Amino acid sequence: MSITLLVRLWAHPGREADLAAYESTVLAGVPEVGGQVVARVTPVDGSESGADEPAETQVIMLPDEDALQRYMKDPRRLALTAQRDAAIARTEIVRVRVAGDRAH
Repeated sequence: MSITLLVRLWAHPGREADLAAYESTVLAGVPEVGGQVVARVTPVDGSESGADEPAETQVIMLPDEDALQRYMKDPRRLALTAQRDAAIARTEIVRVRVAGDRAH
């Protein structure tokens, strides 16, 4: 059964560009496991979002649990843990389904 993830990422203060660079690097591995990065969005400058808004929000679709585990355990991704920890203060991952899609 396919998996859809909503990923919300908060940067350490002043590290938003580092967060984006890290995510660009690691998300390149999603298609390698058969997945798709459906969307990557960031707040618009000057928006009225609160200080506790994420620096980036992603929607990622993967074919199954095995693909998710292969992505999470990819040695290239794991080798960047220090870069991730320096840039990202908080991560929330929620398994979601597309509204109206009963197959997920």
